[in-house]
Amino acid sequence: MKQILLVTMVALGFTFGLNAQAIYEDERYVPETDPLVLQKLDQWQNIKFGLLMHWGAYSQWGIVESWSLCPEDYGWCERKKGDHYNNYFEYKKDYENLQKTFNPVDFNPQKWAKAAKDAGMRYVVFTTKHHDGFCMFDSKFTDYKVTSEQCPFHTNPKANIAKEVFDAFRAEGLWAGAYFSKPDWHCPSYWDPYFPPLDRNVNYDPEEYPEEWEKYVQFTHNQIDELMTDYGKIDILWLDGGWVAKTSEEEIKEYYKHKGEQTKSGFVKNRIVNQDIRMDEIAAKAREKQPGLIVVDRAVHGKNQNYLTPENRVPNKTLPYPWESCIISGGGWSYTFNAKYKSGNECVHMLVDIVAKGGNLLLNIAPGPDGKWQQGAYDLLNEYADWMKVNSEAIYNTKPIEPFKENNICMTQKDDGSVYFHYMAEEGEAMPAEIKIESIELVKSTKLRLLGSKKKLSWKKANKGFVVTIPEDIRNAPPCKHVWVIKANKIVR
Repeated sequence: MKQILLVTMVALGFTFGLNAQAIYEDERYVPETDPLVLQKLDQWQNIKFGLLMHWGAYSQWGIVESWSLCPEDYGWCERKKGDHYNNYFEYKKDYENLQKTFNPVDFNPQKWAKAAKDAGMRYVVFTTKHHDGFCMFDSKFTDYKVTSEQCPFHTNPKANIAKEVFDAFRAEGLWAGAYFSKPDWHCPSYWDPYFPPLDRNVNYDPEEYPEEWEKYVQFTHNQIDELMTDYGKIDILWLDGGWVAKTSEEEIKEYYKHKGEQTKSGFVKNRIVNQDIRMDEIAAKAREKQPGLIVVDRAVHGKNQNYLTPENRVPNKTLPYPWESCIISGGGWSYTFNAKYKSGNECVHMLVDIVAKGGNLLLNIAPGPDGKWQQGAYDLLNEYADWMKVNSEAIYNTKPIEPFKENNICMTQKDDGSVYFHYMAEEGEAMPAEIKIESIELVKSTKLRLLGSKKKLSWKKANKGFVVTIPEDIRNAPPCKHVWVIKANKIVR
């Protein structure tokens, strides 16, 4: 994942780097016009819950994915492992030599797919290549890949990891999404070995060396074409590295104008470079192979960002376009030793909150160097599984209803008029005898029940809204933990 996103700000009209923890997503959106993509987006907005996996040779060190190769002076780029972490060029050799020891012999994607399905996840987005350029698929255009003879795992029957992941998850009924990094810090036509890398960007001027840049454009197109051709049905092309984009002279001038105001010495940690990778062509060619493909050109305003992706945060309101919060479940985006995972209570609340605001949750789990998930990941997914067995109808195929949340109660609705009131319980909280909702009115014939119970709930009209009574036997043995859902068959606004 990017630790910095490049975002076009409406108010300021310039592009700049912003720490991911403080991002406020650009809320402009260019609607799609392809009817097949629109149909696919509608389906995607109904399945609500997906799995993201960051995995590569870097997992052996338990470090942040790729970013320690970036020579920018930010904390997430700090070199903490390897024998030569104080010498950039020697460190890069150490890092890239991780290919020669990557051997995840316990890789079992079928086990992952079963756990994800049971948890209620309906799509997977897998890192086929991160910024470091190491391919978790059998690309013909590089030898820096898991299937190379330099990688000990290449003799394993499951060596083409991306293919194995996609096949396993599709077999469980999940959609397949391919994460792919537009920048490639290993490729000599992106970071030309004649020049030292300067920051995350291409390390030469694409306008001064157009033939070299064209090599990189073709390299990128060819690799994406491989993924769209040789890996079965792909539902989502999830592109990272938003700084690799066509950028106008006006944006570039505005960027440096404001950069100059932010630095006294004149030192700029990262630049902005026009890197036109011809995204329109990429999308068109990909959809020739995969009709209706959802394309997510992250953090690049335009028609090739079919949905937006707030990173590691949940918006505080409903948003007027398709969106997905991608969130770390524990540790970091990539594998960390002895990672501490979020609690079931926190994560179920997070899913409900996102869905009530009209979004999807893409939850990240990072496999380890042995090819396993940590037990904490399975424990968390089991919490989801137990809750979704009871309450999934209040999640799938729903949409927001104003005000979407009242105090600790989130709300979702279905097209048939059903409304669901999600009571977000604190950790260890006992179910209350009464629940009051002021922002919604019921009609006399409205029927209420708690999901997981067949017993009809009694309610009465209040000065504002209504009060529902929870019987003692249900309170003593709630059907689930974390969030209790009351279903109303109809309401009056």
